[in-house]
Amino acid sequence: MHRSTLQRALNHDWSLSRDEARRLQTSLAGQVSSRDDLGELRAVAGVDLGYPRTPNGVVTGRAAVVVLEYPTLAPIEQVIATRPVTFPYVPGLLSFREAPVALAALAEVERSPDLLLVDGHGYAHPRRFGLACHLGVLLDVPTIGCAKSILIGEAREPGPASGDWTPLCDGDEVIGAAVRTRAGSRPIYVSVGHRVSLETAIGLVVACTRGFRLPQPVRLADRIASQRGRPRPDASSPRMP
Repeated sequence: MHRSTLQRALNHDWSLSRDEARRLQTSLAGQVSSRDDLGELRAVAGVDLGYPRTPNGVVTGRAAVVVLEYPTLAPIEQVIATRPVTFPYVPGLLSFREAPVALAALAEVERSPDLLLVDGHGYAHPRRFGLACHLGVLLDVPTIGCAKSILIGEAREPGPASGDWTPLCDGDEVIGAAVRTRAGSRPIYVSVGHRVSLETAIGLVVACTRGFRLPQPVRLADRIASQRGRPRPDASSPRMP
């Protein structure tokens, strides 16, 4: 059995009420760093979750982590973890539903990524602590949120070219960016997760885009988590198909 090099820098109880979860988010949000502290980028991972139902109708969480070389984005590894869902669906508290499953998958990764791209929000969250922030702070790893829709705030439509962006604002505060990753596609919403500035996060998301709306690490993780991809029978194998 291998031991993941991604070790938790912080732990907390997951058996929380909704009010306790909100208070914890507010407390942990103070630990989020929006300064660049990335080091050398050699491997980047995409993280996404799906919710398949068992034959008897029970909803489970299915987390996919796909690790790619950077900057080539050549595949290195993919891991899938499936766990029971223990927290209800509550907008603004999704990380308490999703993070335990994502952490289980990340614990099985052999090649420790230098950056996580998470399908979800980071700082662009009512309490400034979405899933990308939650994973980034618990693991103390650079993390970026890449969401398909706005949770909070407003943004003007960015220009038509790939790489064009406009600020996503909640009142007077810039909490993220609407980023055009492919001409003709709807923007995605990028925000700081941990240990990366918004400007750098936008640049890295665009650099990881390969002609699709979603950056390649997230796109591949999304396909596997939603079971649209076709991983090998041994889904935790260290090599991609």
